[in-house]
Amino acid sequence: MTAAKSDTTPVTVRAQAKWVRMSARKARLVLDHVRGRTVPEARTVLAFTPRAAAREIDRVLASAVANAESAHGLDGDELVVLEAYADEGPTLKRWRARARGRVNRIRKRTCHITIVVAESPKAGRPRPQKPAKPAAEQAPAPEGSNPESEPGAKPKASRPRKPKTKEAVA
Repeated sequence: MTAAKSDTTPVTVRAQAKWVRMSARKARLVLDHVRGRTVPEARTVLAFTPRAAAREIDRVLASAVANAESAHGLDGDELVVLEAYADEGPTLKRWRARARGRVNRIRKRTCHITIVVAESPKAGRPRPQKPAKPAAEQAPAPEGSNPESEPGAKPKASRPRKPKTKEAVA
């Protein structure tokens, strides 16, 4: 966990998972989807990503948010993923016996996943509220509609549908 605090730069908080048993290339594919997003949006993307790397990255992201909340008192929903990268770790080399006394090398790759979060530049400001419009102006009636019909009633089809028939092939 590293934090740099000054008046011009926002507070950044880092979390890292080391020696994760997957290749850095597979982790980078998922990290590319998360980089630059807000934390709630990144968590949603990771929740619906069907790759195994998404679970590991979600754990690192949760750790970075917890670090920011506990050490700096930041709101987790107001954070943005500034950096997200995966570096290669040490490779475990194993051997697999093959035919005729030969062997093949199996490389069990590892990686170090790092995520840096910072406070969103829009965080301190309240969202601007749009003025409420009267009900008549909110939903103008589409052209060709009957104002006497009930809202939510289905329009009638212009022509009846014919049932599909299967033709026999000779």
